[in-house]
Amino acid sequence: MGILDILVGFIVMMGLLLAGLPVATVMVAIGVAGGMILYGPVLLKSMGPVLWGTSNEPVLTAIPLFILLGELLLRSGLADRMYGTLALWLGRLPGGLLHTNIGCCSLFAATSGSSVATAATVGTVALPALTERRYRPSRALGSLAAGGTLGILIPPSVNLLVYGSLASVSVGQLFIAGIVPGILLTLMFMVFIAAQDILSPGGAFEDAHVPWEVKIRALKNLVPAATVFAIVMGSIYLGIATPTESAALAVLTALGFVAAEGKLTRDFLDVCFRKTARTTGMILLIIVAAFTLNVTLALGGVTRVMTVWVDSLGLTPVELLFALMLFYVILGMFMDVLSMQVLTIPIVVPIVTAAGIDPVWFGIFVVLMCELGMITPPVGMNLYVVQGVRNDKGPFTDVVTGAIPYAALMLFFTSALILWPSIATWLPEAVGR
Repeated sequence: MGILDILVGFIVMMGLLLAGLPVATVMVAIGVAGGMILYGPVLLKSMGPVLWGTSNEPVLTAIPLFILLGELLLRSGLADRMYGTLALWLGRLPGGLLHTNIGCCSLFAATSGSSVATAATVGTVALPALTERRYRPSRALGSLAAGGTLGILIPPSVNLLVYGSLASVSVGQLFIAGIVPGILLTLMFMVFIAAQDILSPGGAFEDAHVPWEVKIRALKNLVPAATVFAIVMGSIYLGIATPTESAALAVLTALGFVAAEGKLTRDFLDVCFRKTARTTGMILLIIVAAFTLNVTLALGGVTRVMTVWVDSLGLTPVELLFALMLFYVILGMFMDVLSMQVLTIPIVVPIVTAAGIDPVWFGIFVVLMCELGMITPPVGMNLYVVQGVRNDKGPFTDVVTGAIPYAALMLFFTSALILWPSIATWLPEAVGR
């Protein structure tokens, strides 16, 4: 299989996806049909063991657990009080409640692991208060859409789990590597909000002063999110639990918080379990479909062909990464996060590894680029999620306009990550020593 064959196959696949066919269907169709045409019965002999092994991958068990964790905290009302507490502490900074949007998104991201869930949850809680205080719609909506993207970088992250499974990289190392970039990106968003408000005030009125004792008492509302994050990362960091075991511990802890709220009812659990099952089924179906396609790609030696071709271009590792950044920016305009990951990771990871790039660092790079795709029109999922929770149903351009500066910040941050990779690798290396 040559470069031309690979290019034709990629174009056909993109055409089918843009035609509206489900990504899992497209990958299975291309993988099975193309494989049978090229290799015949050999494909069937190779595919069975691969699919069985994929379905029994222990790390994938963590996916439904982390999704369930987010559902429990989302539907228990803990996110509402979390937002109120952060509003007390951050509301008087330049930019006001926009800082609360980012702060609440980062905290909720540390428990839900989902960008869409983060944007939808915080958006639902925040928009009434933002509208009442007359915040400029584009700024309010843009901060929510961008803040939601933190859900797939700050651990625990379902997308880092998917990357670890597809690239055969330690999920624990990926989680630890995501902490510093996640914190820095959160702070960068907040600095931008403050600078934007100082240079061009957004028109919102300032909240009244809140006594310190009220602020301190309200901190108890942050305990559930902080506890869950500490259990997940602490158990992995100390080596006492695998990512899957840490997810189970976090779910048990969340159930305790829900019970303390008096909401641990049969109906509550029924809603959480059903939603978790639907989301998990969708994710695992796409992953299995990706491995179906990967069997055909492996038999055709696609990775070897691509590695040789990239090597022939004579690019330095930094040049290769900037080329991949452009590739992912374009891809993110038309594809969702999971589709981008499962279609590119099996091919791209061997190429960057051959170029001497750390696969753990590259996992953070890929997730950052997927984050960017969440707020890049025309298929930026978070843009549509935030628009969907608006009460006034104003123009969609408000969300797009507000998100563009954050997309530029993410490109800048990714460039810095390329030039100074220790931003992501320092903490995993320190933990490993």
